[in-house]
Amino acid sequence: MKEYNITIVATNNPKIIKLEANHFLVKGNYEYKNIDEAKNSPLAQQLFYLPFIKTVYISGNFIALERYDIVEWEDVKDEVAQQLVEYLNAGEPVVHEELTQKKEPVTVYAEVTPNPAAMKFVCNKRIVPSTYEFKNIDEAKDSPLAQALFQFPFVKEVFFDENYISVLKYEVAEWEEITMQVREFIRDFLGDGKEVISAEAIQKTKESAKKSATQIQYDDTSQQIIDILEEYVKPAVASDGGNIMFQSYEEESRTVSVILQGACSGCPSSTFTLKNGIETMLKNMMGDKVREVVALNG
Repeated sequence: MKEYNITIVATNNPKIIKLEANHFLVKGNYEYKNIDEAKNSPLAQQLFYLPFIKTVYISGNFIALERYDIVEWEDVKDEVAQQLVEYLNAGEPVVHEELTQKKEPVTVYAEVTPNPAAMKFVCNKRIVPSTYEFKNIDEAKDSPLAQALFQFPFVKEVFFDENYISVLKYEVAEWEEITMQVREFIRDFLGDGKEVISAEAIQKTKESAKKSATQIQYDDTSQQIIDILEEYVKPAVASDGGNIMFQSYEEESRTVSVILQGACSGCPSSTFTLKNGIETMLKNMMGDKVREVVALNG
């Protein structure tokens, strides 16, 4: 059985110390911000029981620890190093790497949309509970997947629905050149079990929807329009990688205002769809109550 020794190494960051072992500990690289993230690392879980541990890094033959300000490393580093030596020499596991490396089987395929700037990437699993739209990386602060997609220089906008992602691109690249790259990136991201939308953002969305449902009281005509959009229009729009949201109804002008999202946003054929599809349907179903449908962002 191996006998472990630990050497304490200072770093350029006074909050982080490096604890080098005389044998390799893991094959991969791991970072844990809290005890929940460390479910595959018994060692990291043990370290988080120390109240001053903020982050645990494990790689190769070393462990790096970031502390909170409640202590100085000079006061506790020897005690921490001794605990590590005892833990390792007891033969306890560092990281269950077989659990970490096991990927969830995910299928992702690409679908063209009526918008030449947008591609729809469909997954074989539900990835979000509702729709989310991100116009830029700043708006994507609550979505690790959207943030990662914005790292591609050709990504302009990102839209999520229950089981698909619509990506809108800039003209600097053609889809035949980048579709495979984006599809594989999304598949690997989901297969690794990474977070698509933060739990906090999902909770906020639920609370906001609940609040809107209790506060907004639509008139009968507006509610009829919403019901028609939900039943007849949204499924068709979703199949094209987009979404439509009711915004308002002006009784005097008999104008319905909607917001287009995802692949529908900026689509060259969106005006045709509005006028010859949605507008015609609402006129046929609601008579003279509707004169025109306009998209506020179309």
